[in-house]
Amino acid sequence: MTNTKYGLMKAEERTKLPDVNLLCVPHGSERLIVARFGPNTYVANRSEMAQHYWNSSQRPDVSFRHGTTSESISASAYNFRNIAKPEILDPNWLQSGYIVRTSEGVFANPPLDGQGKPIVDEQELKKLLNGVKPTKLKGHSLYIVDNSADLRDFGFAENDTFTRGIQSGTTFAQGGLARVLEHTKKPAKVLKGISSKRNYLDGVNVYGFDAVRDPVLRVADLYSNRGDGRLRVVGGWNGNGGGYAFGVLDKSPKATQ
Repeated sequence: MTNTKYGLMKAEERTKLPDVNLLCVPHGSERLIVARFGPNTYVANRSEMAQHYWNSSQRPDVSFRHGTTSESISASAYNFRNIAKPEILDPNWLQSGYIVRTSEGVFANPPLDGQGKPIVDEQELKKLLNGVKPTKLKGHSLYIVDNSADLRDFGFAENDTFTRGIQSGTTFAQGGLARVLEHTKKPAKVLKGISSKRNYLDGVNVYGFDAVRDPVLRVADLYSNRGDGRLRVVGGWNGNGGGYAFGVLDKSPKATQ
């Protein structure tokens, strides 16, 4: 018989995790479980995603990775008129994800380097397009790269594949920018629904996507300017202003991004 230590066995202290609400949304043929973070800078929102939260007894300790532009668009599209439009885009900004603007076009969702920072080097990004068959739009190229362990919703749209300025939702959805943000070779179905006349009578205004001499890291933002009837799709800001971003439920024990 082993010796038994008698006496009081005190309860161990445990950290009370902050609560988080989850939203389950369709994403192509899959579903995503997401949470909304903000309003804060994009870097701060991404940092908060990696923290740990409590949702329920079934999900007592959860964390998140940052959503890609495509995932953020899907999260926004769910019940858009009642959730994302009045709560995010009308009063504030949707920080959909990182892009890299170059002299030739726009990269969406650049992968991270060894220090966890988005890769901005144009030559490194171009190498990731090797072997990818482009989709031709107006005689110019759109590259949609298959997802892999290192790449998630990565792609590149040449500048002349899309129209800048004020345009209809249909024109926007057919262009290379909408397609690369939604990560689809076909016209961007989800963005077409978001930018439809039902939501935005005055169409879409695309700006902040002019060619640049040297590559720059930016955030693709969507907003409504307090619901004035036009969707803005902006690529000129670096995410230092306040806005909202979506984190995707991390299936691993700890957030990796």
